[in-house]
Order: sequence, then structure tokens, then C-alpha cells
Amino acid sequence: MPKLKTHRGANKRLRVTATGKIKRSKAFGRHILTKKSSKRKRGLKQATYVVKSEFKKAKELLPYS
Repeated sequence: MPKLKTHRGANKRLRVTATGKIKRSKAFGRHILTKKSSKRKRGLKQATYVVKSEFKKAKELLPYS
């Protein structure tokens, strides 16, 4: 079988941790920030993990991670 290609967009956005979880950044933190509260903007800075329902799809996009 040929090698599987990594999805380049997913590779730039997702990182696999040592424990096997997939880390991602949160959406809505790039622009239109004036109307968002400081508390909300601080929360958007924090990384989070891919949820269980999306985990299988994310794993397929990153075959060798």
C-alpha cells in the first residue's frame, strides 16, 4: 500500500500531545476583538483539545502523528 498523505491544513492547526490527545487553538480570537470582553479574549488564548466526537476524523487527517 502507498504511504498516506498528511492533511497539510490540519498539520498546521493541530498538535498531538505525548498522551495521544490532539491539541487545537480556539476560534474567534483573531479580529473584531473590541466587542469581546477581556475575560472572553483571555479564554480564547488558551489551547484546548479536540472533542471525542471529532477525534477519529482528526486522527485520520494526521496519519503518522
